[in-house]
Amino acid sequence: MTLRVDFYVLKSEAAAQRRSFACRLVEKAYLHDLSVVVWSADPAEAAALDEQLWTFSERSFVPHRLCGASEAPDPGTPVHVTADLGAVARADLLVNLSDRLPEGLERFARLAEVIDADADRRRLGRERFKSYRELALSPQTHQLDDAGEQ
Repeated sequence: MTLRVDFYVLKSEAAAQRRSFACRLVEKAYLHDLSVVVWSADPAEAAALDEQLWTFSERSFVPHRLCGASEAPDPGTPVHVTADLGAVARADLLVNLSDRLPEGLERFARLAEVIDADADRRRLGRERFKSYRELALSPQTHQLDDAGEQ
């Protein structure tokens, strides 16, 4: 099976806007019965996303769990937020909010890279885009407006 890689490029530099888009993406995947892992750059960002998943929409509920470095994801929970991919066995979708190329890509059917307008994040995103191409993958780019829509 070929991994599908999508880059979602936001116009905003705001971390909250980036997390908000990630929440909507996670909600959509959850509503399609997909297992989801959100990989954050560090535990503080993971905690911020965890909090935002509880509050980003009054009409939505996304059951999820914040996993620490040594915690394995609970198979009964559809969405996991973590700063450490080491304990993740597999998922239908990996939402990458970190600035690194994930290891063990074969564990995921789909990968979503969320890139904001921060210059360093864009540069690192371009490097990952090239790395995916070198791995014989065909990443797709989606340019989003200020509201996070195509």
